[in-house]
Amino acid sequence: MERSCPNETFLSLMQTSKSIQERIKDSITNYSLSMTEFSVLEALYHKDMQTIHEIGKRILITSSSMTYVIDKLVEKGFAKRIACPNDRRAIHIALTDKGNSLLEEIMPKHQEWVNSFFDELDRTEMDQLKMLLQKVKIRTEI
Repeated sequence: MERSCPNETFLSLMQTSKSIQERIKDSITNYSLSMTEFSVLEALYHKDMQTIHEIGKRILITSSSMTYVIDKLVEKGFAKRIACPNDRRAIHIALTDKGNSLLEEIMPKHQEWVNSFFDELDRTEMDQLKMLLQKVKIRTEI
């Protein structure tokens, strides 16, 4: 017996999110990066030096997984660890020159490509979509 989805909006949101993630994943594999590695580099590129905890909150990954990803990025020469001068327990993560150069190459093309996903929407629709998604997000955080 086939059952219909009780919430078509939720299903559509999940399918759209998955489709976008798969397209981004396909794009960044050209740079020998995993989706998580790219997400960390992107967070560092937009917000500069951060702690592992801050990056994890921003890209929704646990600290234990973050340590592995950071290790890989350091190993590849894209990121570095910097001791926090105010808190000896904290370690900041920053882009290296190599990581910054890579992101300077990737991000303009990536941003243009991501923007193309929304070409069918006009400014009003974009604003409405953003507002509606923010309303749903707030409800998930209660």
